[in-house]
Amino acid sequence: MQVNVQSHVTPSREHSDVNERQRRLAAAFLRVRAQTEQLAAPLSAEDCALQSMPDASPVKWHLAHTTWFFETFVLERAAPGYRPFSAQFRVLFNSYYVAVGARHPRPERGMLSRPSLDEVRAYRVHVNEQVATLLQSDDVDAGWLELIELGINHEQQHQELIVTDLKHLLAKNPLHPAYLPPPSATASEAPPVAWIGLPDGIRQIGHAGDGFRFDNEEPRHRVFIDGCEIASRPVTVSEYANFMEDGGYRRPELWLSEGWDVCNSQGWTAPLYWQADSVEPTAFTLHGLKTLNPAEPVCHLSFFEADAYARWAGARLPTEAEWETLATPRQIYGNFLEDRRFHPAPARMDDDRPAQLFGDVWEWTRSSYEPYPGYRPVAGAVGEYNGKFMVNQYVLRGGSCATPASHIRATYRNFFPAAARWQFSGVRLARDIR
Repeated sequence: MQVNVQSHVTPSREHSDVNERQRRLAAAFLRVRAQTEQLAAPLSAEDCALQSMPDASPVKWHLAHTTWFFETFVLERAAPGYRPFSAQFRVLFNSYYVAVGARHPRPERGMLSRPSLDEVRAYRVHVNEQVATLLQSDDVDAGWLELIELGINHEQQHQELIVTDLKHLLAKNPLHPAYLPPPSATASEAPPVAWIGLPDGIRQIGHAGDGFRFDNEEPRHRVFIDGCEIASRPVTVSEYANFMEDGGYRRPELWLSEGWDVCNSQGWTAPLYWQADSVEPTAFTLHGLKTLNPAEPVCHLSFFEADAYARWAGARLPTEAEWETLATPRQIYGNFLEDRRFHPAPARMDDDRPAQLFGDVWEWTRSSYEPYPGYRPVAGAVGEYNGKFMVNQYVLRGGSCATPASHIRATYRNFFPAAARWQFSGVRLARDIR
């Protein structure tokens, strides 16, 4: 997941309700930092050091980089007389911030045997204490509070990446190690698919109100939606298995040209982590090898696979405007990181329709990741990594079983390249009304 950035982060002297906001942020800061440590707690130092591919990062690097963010963008600017924990960390744990300075190459993060995991944890303790002290100050600019809030949300993004990157790493191990014991059993049947109509009309999408948002969720703007229908739940394992049995991975007429080339060059025959030699769908999960529940949402699909399935099913992927229009009035509940299942669960038969709009699996849309009308990236280093990623990527919506519950909202725009599969990404169908 790329790091998005919130707009309006220039420090100011607006002190209205600052004390209340400081208390809220102090509690959120400590809670989120502790939650990251909890994710790493079951892991060995060796688990935390390895990198399975250039797109993933070691857990140790995530622990350090999220700390680097608070040190670099908050403490070095806002805390009088602050001295960095280590000058070398400024380079080692910089991610994409060109304006900040040099960066260690992303594909070589797994080569960083030093500093040790213990040193990184000491770094986290040091920065935690300094940020907590700053938040107890009687004179904190509102702009610094906005940066701290941004850092909290940034760390929540990396919590999700810790889960997804770790799964990719453990899947490479022939011992099929489990991160956690398996969760409790879930229902074996999914509710029947219903189609929810969205009539023609002009709608408003994008963030509204005063709550936290990343700048790619703004500005709020009008869109026209043609009449369509959206499925009441995501596609399940059994439904996707039917696509596979019907030759879905061998039929070029179902695939976009680039997707067909990637499918063949990468040898795709099933979603990522599925075991090709099993009689029934079996996959590696964070609980080890598992026979998949036919009723659970299929996940670890690329955009290309989601699009091919939709075409096979006589449907299409929804646009992000359609998805947001459907999701905006709905309550946010579902299977999130805090549930510690780290695997999609079947929709309940008694779920209100639409089901599982939030949590379980990110849902691919057919919308390219591009700026909303009137979008302006934030000036300075903090604003680097949103606007300049608005090319060659597609938008996903809704969050997953690895997303923190307090992090998601109907306007949240996730984005990945079309071939990406290591995230918990699934598919919800849409179709035109003729």
